[in-house]
Amino acid sequence: MAHYTKISLTLVCIGIIAAFIGTLAGGGGLMTLPAMMLVGIPIQTSIATNKFSTGISALSSIFYLLYHKELHFKVILKYIAIAVIGGAGGALLAVSQSEQNMNVTACILLIFALVVTLKNKAWTDTVNPTEHTTSSLWQPFFIAMYDGGFGPGSSTFSILYYWRCQHTYIKAVQLTRALLFGSCTGAFIVFYQTGFIQWHYAIAMALGSIIGSQLGLLVLPHIPIKVAKRLLTVIISMLIIQMVWEII
Repeated sequence: MAHYTKISLTLVCIGIIAAFIGTLAGGGGLMTLPAMMLVGIPIQTSIATNKFSTGISALSSIFYLLYHKELHFKVILKYIAIAVIGGAGGALLAVSQSEQNMNVTACILLIFALVVTLKNKAWTDTVNPTEHTTSSLWQPFFIAMYDGGFGPGSSTFSILYYWRCQHTYIKAVQLTRALLFGSCTGAFIVFYQTGFIQWHYAIAMALGSIIGSQLGLLVLPHIPIKVAKRLLTVIISMLIIQMVWEII
């Protein structure tokens, strides 16, 4: 009993830190999965736990943003719907792929994301609705599929996508929370069928993730655009190092 209590408290702390950083720039999975495995949780259970906790924290973010009228349900509904399908598809695909192949794919995508981040000079602090270019849902779908099947870097990809669509950094983060909720929901449905979920771990991680994501949303409006870009660059670089380490 004491052993489970110690692990649960550790997971709460991990969830707070990972969700806080993950909300601002992505990369939460870089910390959660290795940390859970480090305390002795099997990889399958770690993935299922991570999808549950991230989905719950994203849902809490959506409630917060809807309550404060920073997001509108009609706007995010299409992203949630496409992300549920993508997340489930990614989880099904992951079952048939080796971890090595997933790591190589992730590394290639993250290097591309780093190049885009460093070269992009048009990051904006202001909203210009006439310049939004969100006509295609294919990119959100593939981001959700990647998140459902693997995860690390998916929030970062999403933030970059919405940013490239001429949304502000704040709005990009907000829309990412909606996309993440959908992808994690779809993936969790699939992973739950495997029977790997252990609820005492999942609830502890979810509790920490809710606290961390709410703290992240409170800090979000006060982050200068230059700091946001540097944070994204650091997170992407860390993710690339992590993927290369896994491949080697």
